[in-house]
Amino acid sequence: MAKIAITGGAGFIGYHLTKHYVALGHDVVCCDSFNDYYDPQLKYARENQLEGIDGCEILDLMWRESVAKWIYETEPDLVIHLAAYAGVRYSVEQPQKYIDNNIIGTQNLIEACENYGVHKVVYASTSSVMSGNPLPYNETDNLPHQKHPYGMTKVANESQFMGSSIDTTIGLRFFTVYGPWGRPDMALFDFTKKIIAGKPITLFNNGDMIRDFTYIDDIVQGVDLVVKNALNTTLPKKKDIYNIGYGEKVQLMDFVDHIEKNLGRTAIKEYAPMHPADAHATWSDTTKLQKLGYRPTTSIAEGVEAFVTWYKGYYNVN
Repeated sequence: MAKIAITGGAGFIGYHLTKHYVALGHDVVCCDSFNDYYDPQLKYARENQLEGIDGCEILDLMWRESVAKWIYETEPDLVIHLAAYAGVRYSVEQPQKYIDNNIIGTQNLIEACENYGVHKVVYASTSSVMSGNPLPYNETDNLPHQKHPYGMTKVANESQFMGSSIDTTIGLRFFTVYGPWGRPDMALFDFTKKIIAGKPITLFNNGDMIRDFTYIDDIVQGVDLVVKNALNTTLPKKKDIYNIGYGEKVQLMDFVDHIEKNLGRTAIKEYAPMHPADAHATWSDTTKLQKLGYRPTTSIAEGVEAFVTWYKGYYNVN
């Protein structure tokens, strides 16, 4: 068993990974800033669901000395770095928050790992860094100029880890993660909330959008494969990048249709032009991760149903 430290442990993906590794018997510590990017009560509710750990330490990665102290005291075998400001549209409105938290905060973590002997880090990147490339996105493609601060900060993160003295650093380019306990700013959560409230949902590019929606359990499977690979002491040290997606293109309108069916309600739809920060389509080539055994299994129909069931229970909706 390993000691695993997770930044952003009360976030969407962090919560699910923390539960996963505790269940496997690993010694897990986590931290989170509990900031107000979205309702922090959802993060506290996630934290309350985490059994087997002594809560998530409140820690902002901008607190350089505190980050160093956390790494020094926890002595992890591996760090899973998920803490970040996410979301492409909000980054256009608040670029400095993304630069401060995602770039400077990450550098503080890297420095702490370098100084205190952490040799393995698995970290979050995003499919957004490949926006504009031919589909499906492949890890070996050159990265285009970024359309928004979020993508820029994630390209910077990849460069930061590649250039660090940490022995093994592996970046994960996530593709539109969804599922129970998801983020309120993402489409599934936002659409569900508004449909239930009888409010209109906004469909950018007049609804003509395509996403590689990836259910949270499949994300956990992919991350776990990468982590096992990183912890395997018989394998050489490496700096690498993996795509984690479902591997299928889904029309946004089909996604909305699944939400409507599970809610038994019809959405009030408002159509808008393409948002300048958005990509028209995403689609992952997961060939590289498949070589480690990756096999996503959750269809859109199953995933949306699971989310809606959770949402109704959590918010006491009939």
